[in-house]
Amino acid sequence: MNIARSSWLNTAIALIEADYQRSADTHLIALPLPGFAAAGIDLYLKDESTHPTGSLKHRLARSLFLYALCNGWLHEGSTVVEASSGSTAVSEAYFARLLGLPFIAIMPCGTSAEKIAQISFYGGRCHLVENATQVYDEAIALARQTQGHYMDQFTYAERATDWRGNNNIAQSMFSQMERERFPIPRWIVVGAGTGGTSATIGRYVRYQRHATQVCVPDPRGSVFGDYHRSGDATLTGPGSRIEGIGRPRVEASFIRTLVDRMMVVEDLDSVAAMLMLSDLLGRKVGPSTGTNFVGMLTLASEMRERGQQGSILSLLCDAGERYLPSYHDAAWVQLHLGDCAPALERLRQQLA
Repeated sequence: MNIARSSWLNTAIALIEADYQRSADTHLIALPLPGFAAAGIDLYLKDESTHPTGSLKHRLARSLFLYALCNGWLHEGSTVVEASSGSTAVSEAYFARLLGLPFIAIMPCGTSAEKIAQISFYGGRCHLVENATQVYDEAIALARQTQGHYMDQFTYAERATDWRGNNNIAQSMFSQMERERFPIPRWIVVGAGTGGTSATIGRYVRYQRHATQVCVPDPRGSVFGDYHRSGDATLTGPGSRIEGIGRPRVEASFIRTLVDRMMVVEDLDSVAAMLMLSDLLGRKVGPSTGTNFVGMLTLASEMRERGQQGSILSLLCDAGERYLPSYHDAAWVQLHLGDCAPALERLRQQLA
């Protein structure tokens, strides 16, 4: 490695590490639901919306940039290219700007305007494609065209983060749970887009020999559930209508053997749970958090029926303000997904 390149690399890593040092950990929110608490079941949400770029993907983007830098894939002036439905691209645009690198996000045309605006705010450029399945080939082509680097979150998410500890999300969860009534969660519930978070948590709980199990609630249309059952990595499907989670194909970062249970969640159930949780918290959450909440309530109901006690922990993935014109707009939901009133009523009965 020549001296100039080494100097730029050292500076780039130092900038990312300094940015991390300025950041506080995200809060763990206790979610008191009397019908479950009385049965000895406690629910918690780790609020990832408080990261500088507003979502869980801030952690992933930081890890991906450090991984690419230390592998020698990113250099001074490199164009960074990513295939993303939004949140990862927002976070990667932030880190690209931090390092002074151009950034291009390849996204489906249905991505929310708010996320596109955030990418532009951080100096990134958005390249929209008609179908979610087109993002991969288009990202590869643009990286070649610009002589840049395709970050490929769907391949590298599960390996870019140190799963043994080193301040990863799993270690943070268990540290924050230490003084709770049930400090070792019976379940951790996390949706999967790349699969990187479920892989990190799954490996960590095994490495630490915890009895915790990992549940992935997966939206209808995603192939992850079928892949978890069959192990057939060639499966394809229509993809998810819940932005940020579920995929139309099996991604390399989704490690099925680290997931103890998959749960198919209907789109209207995700939206209804998003709305209900927003009311419970007094602030809006996004639809993937709604999917997580459906998983939490299902597991809590099963535990209550069996007379089991313990804690269930999940993620508040991002803030709902990004989805005001879509999932939080009743007319949009009615037009694109249908009537969520029956799903809301089912959830109310579950909580009663």
